[in-house]
Amino acid sequence: MLAQRTALLNPSGTAAARATAKAAAAKGEEIIDLTAGEIWADIAPSVREGAIAAISRNLNRYTDTIGLMELRHALACKISAEATQPWSADEIAVTSGAKQALFNAAMALLNPGDEVLIPAPYWTTFPAQIVVAGGKPVFIETRHNNFVPRLTDLVAAITSKTKAIVVNTPNNPTGSIYDRDILAGIAKLAIDRDLWIIFDECYGAFAHAPHTHHPIVSVAPQARDRTLIVNSFSKSLALTGWRIGYLAGPKAVISAAKTLQSHTTSNPNVIAQHALLHYLERGDPAFQLQLQNHVANARARGLSILSGLTSVPSPAAQGGFYFYLDLTELLRRTNRNGREFNADDVVNALLTDAGIATVSGTAFGDPAGVRLSYGIDLELLDKGLQRLTATLNTWN
Repeated sequence: MLAQRTALLNPSGTAAARATAKAAAAKGEEIIDLTAGEIWADIAPSVREGAIAAISRNLNRYTDTIGLMELRHALACKISAEATQPWSADEIAVTSGAKQALFNAAMALLNPGDEVLIPAPYWTTFPAQIVVAGGKPVFIETRHNNFVPRLTDLVAAITSKTKAIVVNTPNNPTGSIYDRDILAGIAKLAIDRDLWIIFDECYGAFAHAPHTHHPIVSVAPQARDRTLIVNSFSKSLALTGWRIGYLAGPKAVISAAKTLQSHTTSNPNVIAQHALLHYLERGDPAFQLQLQNHVANARARGLSILSGLTSVPSPAAQGGFYFYLDLTELLRRTNRNGREFNADDVVNALLTDAGIATVSGTAFGDPAGVRLSYGIDLELLDKGLQRLTATLNTWN
């Protein structure tokens, strides 16, 4: 018999979408995959140099459980500059990607029955890890406010059991960016109600003008002692497979995370750590600019094509590298015929009729949305979005 907690979880919706795309391609079908949460890019030269140097030095031993002290110092400098206030190495844990940082945060903060507010649509891992930790996700609908939560809705959802608020900006899947006013409001709410803020800024490197990404502690320094920052280099450096991220927060939380990590994964990959340290020490502005330009060009080309949709509004795509399509009107028209269609039906039709793999909003708690990644090759993106637009404009 399996443990009861396994019945509480479903497989990752984004991972399932990728698997579906690969299975269709394995059958010989021509599939354009718009499911992956990653950018198609080479490795940054300074990251490659750091990794090769570490291998040449035969660095194959354990590091400190929560990462090299030199790397944590370098990350403290990075966060200090971004948050406009000082951070120290003992306030940072290096993790095997952002997922482990989030897991450590949930396990360190939550007792059974504690509630966590999560704006919806949400990244599928947020509620899953809260459930594993014994907590209860409480979802806050944001569709009516351009996918940004209203403070009044957050306040209405707070109970005596509420322990934390998840803030994900730029948001996955919607691409929405929280402005300074909403961040300041959330910070004040957390202070007034004695709540933790779990601040996921993994897509912070990709904020599209005129929108700007703001770390919440730079907007509200007074919330620093109740904020956990989660970030990784999977998106900003296109290093998804390297699994390297970090958790930053109060020393007591980081100490608890260290104890937990010592019994789960121990230290992150030592070569990835040294590669990242080399990058942080040397920088790689040419690579960063190239990556940001690639994403910006893909966004512009994609928005131009998607503007041809007749029953689906053009996505805002303020940050990150996803287009999130609101299918409310398309589904309303289709459902006049008596059958209740949702985003799963649209995703299945796009795969079978147009050879395009996308992620249904049901993975993110939204039966009327579809997520499209534009981090892929530009020619494939053009082709895929042309097919998608033609299909949705005739779909019923």
